[in-house]
Amino acid sequence: MKRAVVLLSGGLDSATTLAIARSEGFEAWALSVDYGQRHRRELECAARVAQSLGAARYTVVTVNLRAVGGSALTADLDVPKDRAYEDMGGGIPITYVPARNTVLLGLALGLAEVVEAFDLFIGANFVDYSGYPDCRPEFLAAFERLANVATRAAVEGRGTFHVHAPLLRWTKADIIRAGSRLGVEYGLTLSCYDPDAEGRACGRCDSCRLRLKGFQEAGLSDPARYQ
Repeated sequence: MKRAVVLLSGGLDSATTLAIARSEGFEAWALSVDYGQRHRRELECAARVAQSLGAARYTVVTVNLRAVGGSALTADLDVPKDRAYEDMGGGIPITYVPARNTVLLGLALGLAEVVEAFDLFIGANFVDYSGYPDCRPEFLAAFERLANVATRAAVEGRGTFHVHAPLLRWTKADIIRAGSRLGVEYGLTLSCYDPDAEGRACGRCDSCRLRLKGFQEAGLSDPARYQ
């Protein structure tokens, strides 16, 4: 069985990505990163999702991106609420975390080299995304090139690294339909940027609004808990 490292945040997209990797026959090593995000409760969700979808291993790495700041997810800045859908694709919002996907993929690459996996999966999405530059296909292609010049495994010819972003050009409704077919329990996931102390989603941040819109367009009910 081929082995892959799958970045798992505990949200809807990464859970679906893990399900896809498993459906393609990969032994999935799920990796979550505690980077100081304000929505850290998603890490508890990630652990449950990893177990539910049959990940071979689940690992959490801690990196303090709060020391860098610059984002409403890692600093004391207000998370935008109630934005119109058309505004979400214009400009880069304050919820962008500087270099986050670069750091996350770098950690996934390190784990992949250690466990002899040459496939990295990330739930990046270019259609229903909130203006993040590190969710674009150009970034993912550039990182794949980097992986194959920056690692001992690639330089010694033991394999070629591939970055998989199966959701890249799907709508949120497409993602939800696919995940539902693959048995993803979306009630285990948390997408909210600003959940309350009980872990209930706010229903008003960009991530919640895109998620709710996706479920509506897919003709399904969102099983997540909302405030």
